[in-house]
Amino acid sequence: MDRIEKLCLEKGLRMTGQRRVIARVLSEAQDHPDAEELHRRAASIDPHISIATVYRTVRLLEEAGILERHDFRDGRSRYEEMPDVHHDHLIDVQSGRVIEFQNDQIEELQRLVAEKLGYKLVDHRLELYGVPLDGGDKSKRKKV
Repeated sequence: MDRIEKLCLEKGLRMTGQRRVIARVLSEAQDHPDAEELHRRAASIDPHISIATVYRTVRLLEEAGILERHDFRDGRSRYEEMPDVHHDHLIDVQSGRVIEFQNDQIEELQRLVAEKLGYKLVDHRLELYGVPLDGGDKSKRKKV
């Protein structure tokens, strides 16, 4: 049983065969696929899975707090499993590639900005958009 299917069962969600396939595809994803890409991957396993089933399933998983939806300014909602550890994203605007990263200095600076403005920071999302300087680093998640 994959991670997402296990989370679904823990939250009391009914798992049909097609939902299990979609959960497996999401658990195996090393990127941030959109619904169309999820459909392509799931349909390669079960050709009877419709795009509507994929959309309903990702909406259900998002509402259950299992998936996180991102809109990286490319007109597509993209998905990732709800992360255990906070991270931010750098989006390559040429290729659409999403690079996850963590940076303690950025985290501290955001906290200080909120505090200086009279707030306690309770959540945030940071997305950086860029183009490669020299082909770029191929790592998935990097501590910078």
